[in-house]
Amino acid sequence: MKLTKKTHACVRLERDGRSLVIDPGTFSEQDAALGADAILVTHEHIDHFNEDRLRAGMEANPAAEIWTLRSVAEKISAAFPGRVHTVGHGDTFTAAGFDVQVHGELHAVIHPDIPRITNVGYLVDGSVFHPGDALTVPDQPVETLMLPVMAPWSKISEVIDYVREVKPQRAYDVHDALLTDLARPIYDSQIGSLGGAEHLRLTPGESAEL
Repeated sequence: MKLTKKTHACVRLERDGRSLVIDPGTFSEQDAALGADAILVTHEHIDHFNEDRLRAGMEANPAAEIWTLRSVAEKISAAFPGRVHTVGHGDTFTAAGFDVQVHGELHAVIHPDIPRITNVGYLVDGSVFHPGDALTVPDQPVETLMLPVMAPWSKISEVIDYVREVKPQRAYDVHDALLTDLARPIYDSQIGSLGGAEHLRLTPGESAEL
């Protein structure tokens, strides 16, 4: 499986000539969803969900489909009848040849005064887990964790403890558009030395074989 990092929370997975894109949001490239056979969206926040990006991907490939939670599906399903699927915690499905399991229900707490929205994570082929904006721990082993490394709702101790709890073989940074170059060495050092897993980072557009 080939993993390609896009800006912020978006990643592309490719295998056997087919492509699955997760969270092509407003911070990601305008063409982030182009060429996708399947698109997964974890929740409705703009850095994960951008309707124009989704429409571009769906219109470019008439066979492309979207899997997402209800709050996002309601915004785009009318434009693509039969091609937008609503999922929730515990669901399983096949998208573009990838086996996907859905884990999690709620976005992480930003502040007690801000109501929590729904959020789901996706475990792809039983190996790659993208949690969206939550520190969800799947009930099975994870080889590659897409690690939300920096967000308004988290601190580095929580990120480190999350890696320790999931126990992946490797963790790749995502959700990093707000992380400055000055801070990256600090995050790399502390997560790498304390998380207990190989800690890796790709620049936008860079790929790795899993």
